[in-house]
Amino acid sequence: MKEDQKNFLLFAVIAGLLLFAWPVVTNWFFPQQKQTASTEMVNGKQVAKPTPGTAGPNADSPAVLRDRAIVLAETPRVAIDTPSLKGSINLKGARIDDLVLVEYAETVAKKSPPIRLLSPSGTQSAYFAQFGWQGAGVQAPDQNTVWQASGTKLTPTTPVTLTTRTATGQVFRIELSVDKDYMFTVRQTVANVGQAPVTITPYALVSRSERSKDVDQWAAHVGPIAVAQGAAKYINWGDIESAPTQLSTTGGWIGYSDHYWLTALVPDQRVPVSLQQRGTAKQTYQADYSLTDALSIAPGKKVTYSSRFFAGAKEVKLLEGYQKDLGIVQFDRAIDWGWFGMIEQPIFYYLDWLFRLVGNFGVAIILLTITIRGLLFPIAHKQFESMARMRVIQPKMKALQERYKDDKQRQQQEIMKLYKEEKVNPLAGCLPILLQIPIMFALYKVLLLTIEMRHQPFVLWIRDLSAPDPATIINLFGYLHFTPPGFLAIGVVPVLLGVSMYFQMKFNPAPMDEIQKQVFAIMPWMLMFLMAPFAVGLQVYWITSNVITVLQQQWLYSRHPVLKQPMKKEAKAK
Repeated sequence: MKEDQKNFLLFAVIAGLLLFAWPVVTNWFFPQQKQTASTEMVNGKQVAKPTPGTAGPNADSPAVLRDRAIVLAETPRVAIDTPSLKGSINLKGARIDDLVLVEYAETVAKKSPPIRLLSPSGTQSAYFAQFGWQGAGVQAPDQNTVWQASGTKLTPTTPVTLTTRTATGQVFRIELSVDKDYMFTVRQTVANVGQAPVTITPYALVSRSERSKDVDQWAAHVGPIAVAQGAAKYINWGDIESAPTQLSTTGGWIGYSDHYWLTALVPDQRVPVSLQQRGTAKQTYQADYSLTDALSIAPGKKVTYSSRFFAGAKEVKLLEGYQKDLGIVQFDRAIDWGWFGMIEQPIFYYLDWLFRLVGNFGVAIILLTITIRGLLFPIAHKQFESMARMRVIQPKMKALQERYKDDKQRQQQEIMKLYKEEKVNPLAGCLPILLQIPIMFALYKVLLLTIEMRHQPFVLWIRDLSAPDPATIINLFGYLHFTPPGFLAIGVVPVLLGVSMYFQMKFNPAPMDEIQKQVFAIMPWMLMFLMAPFAVGLQVYWITSNVITVLQQQWLYSRHPVLKQPMKKEAKAK
């Protein structure tokens, strides 16, 4: 088979896969949001009480929803006030159940409210953390216990201690402190002032009344998450609805990952614990842990157990800092980097550095593209050299194909010998494309995963580089009040992508086969539709790459003028 026919066959296969596999691909990257549980239920039905040493008790299950302001006003509270967080601690049940992230807004609108992460039980989207104890022969505090607080406000400089005493003669204390970001430190102390020894087990839980409103994607996990035995476990919602996931570990954590937000219970990294994720058919969920071995407290003695609770944004450097400074195992795995993490993380750090240098993420992406294309330029140069040599040896190849047309094996042997003599690599043209595939995917995941790209503007109407272009043409950029279907939601930036791809292909050597010409003619516009749902930042990268490619091609054509010469059609055998 001729080399041109091989290349065209390869291209046709790839194009066919793109065309017919696209519905599957879009379902992976942009799945439809599943319906959440009815708002008539919060926390659903209680699941079976776990055995001691495997999990904490179940959170309460109110039957109806009420206004958040009313619920917040019903119980005594301690305010939370940090540079990153605002909210309150519920003294009834010792729950952190009211928290907003003051540095992050829900939308790009100027008056958009901040992200609300936690809400008390009995409200819409209830989501809270609770700390307590289990024990045999001990009256431990529960969700109805009203604690006494040492202060009225928890800040990075003013910790708060909650205290209660039970009828069996134990004094329970929860010392809470918080840093300027999103990490709470929790010290649970039990003093046995009774006459007999007691055995008790600290626990902590995070309860949420519904699935995340974010979409769990193939490239970005949303849902239950745990780290046990040094490995991250990305767990599906449906799996824990069917059966609890139980993990034993020394060092690790458990919680829930939204697209950009995280709650994580972090037990003492030196003490063995049992982690558990569980849910119900009503789509209500609980993550919890308890110590594997109960603590024994003699009369007149006390014991303290320290843990941490993270509730905030999944900022890359912050997570890595907690992992390093606090010794939290695999805490950076809260971001689902996946297989290409070794490429994605360097791209993120370089892109973040460029952003801090120039102050605009769109410009940073352009500079990143220039850097990548500069690094790949020697390979592109070799590609053109190989293409030029292939063009030169075409007459010799045709002569060999004609001479050995009845002996295909000998024909291939002679052609391979010709390649070796002329120092030609027929696959060299594929190398730059193959190298760019992981880079493109890595940049896609960086834009998708990292909150640092969220709501970053570029120019004019582009106010969020991590989202698709909102300026859809078919509804006249929003002046016509209807939302076009996804396959027609083509913005200005995807059109620019198609145009840049058109010029890049136009400057390629013209194929001699008419079918190839037709396929190459429609390819830019097919890619325009395929890329429209992706982040604008990724499209900016591709447009810049296409422009650089055109400039490189012009220079390389000047060095290899043989590539501009049209290929002669093979003479028909007489």
